[in-house]
Amino acid sequence: MKADTELLIITGMSGAGRSTVAHSLEDLGWYVVDNLPPALLGNLIELVEVSVNKIAVVIDVRGRAFFDDLTKSLAEIGEQGVGRKILFVDASDESLVRRFESTRRPHPLQGSDRIVDGINEERNRLREVRDSADLVIDSSALNIHQLEKKIAEYFHEDNSVDLQVNILSFGYKYGIPVDADLVVDCRFIANPHWDLKLRPLTGLDKAVSDAVLSSANVGEFLDRYQSLFETMAKGFINEGRKYLTLAIGCTGGKHRSVAITQELHVRLTKKDFVNGKVIQTKAMHRDLGREL
Repeated sequence: MKADTELLIITGMSGAGRSTVAHSLEDLGWYVVDNLPPALLGNLIELVEVSVNKIAVVIDVRGRAFFDDLTKSLAEIGEQGVGRKILFVDASDESLVRRFESTRRPHPLQGSDRIVDGINEERNRLREVRDSADLVIDSSALNIHQLEKKIAEYFHEDNSVDLQVNILSFGYKYGIPVDADLVVDCRFIANPHWDLKLRPLTGLDKAVSDAVLSSANVGEFLDRYQSLFETMAKGFINEGRKYLTLAIGCTGGKHRSVAITQELHVRLTKKDFVNGKVIQTKAMHRDLGREL
């Protein structure tokens, strides 16, 4: 098998957007196969790798035996030197319920029960594969076009980047992002909300950013966390991890988490990190604008 062959397994919750992800990857030049039995993965690679080296397979692993087949097949493919990763598409229960209700279609596992019962059953069955995923994408707040854009951002051709880190600010009052790999709590920082001059501004404004970054212990925190993260990043890169979501939270996702996210975005991007490795970061703000 060719050394540069890449295999991407696309799985996740029903209704979360697996089909949209598959179509987006096709547009990016991937060879995409839908609903392939895991036992046939090796055969597929042998058949198509002569003409393509980027293969994406959509797999529904709701059955226990199916998951066992997937684990076995991925182990065999790994022994053959094929780079393989798992992309898990997730969404909140509330978002999934709304989507199934809007399409008037039942959840595949609900049977005679409620939609939420089918979602709970599927989430339990998929727990192991989600835990082993290389990349988790939360589509809860995304429409089809936004999800397509996110996939394009993740999978655009840039072989110079060894670790892509999405730094995402959020508000705890709206819930922790389901696709977070690492979570940092910034609620120990003095809250600009209580300063009437700063309250209407956001962490993107210099006055708020200066107030947050000059607060007690913040400079020490940033220095220590940067050092800790860079130590972890070496391990992630050595393990072949390409994507990481670092979630930065405060109460409402308006002031502190936004300012810290912007600062870490600057600090953690490394053009020559270690042994020539490159870390690239992108700052995103999930809840900015929700708290007025």
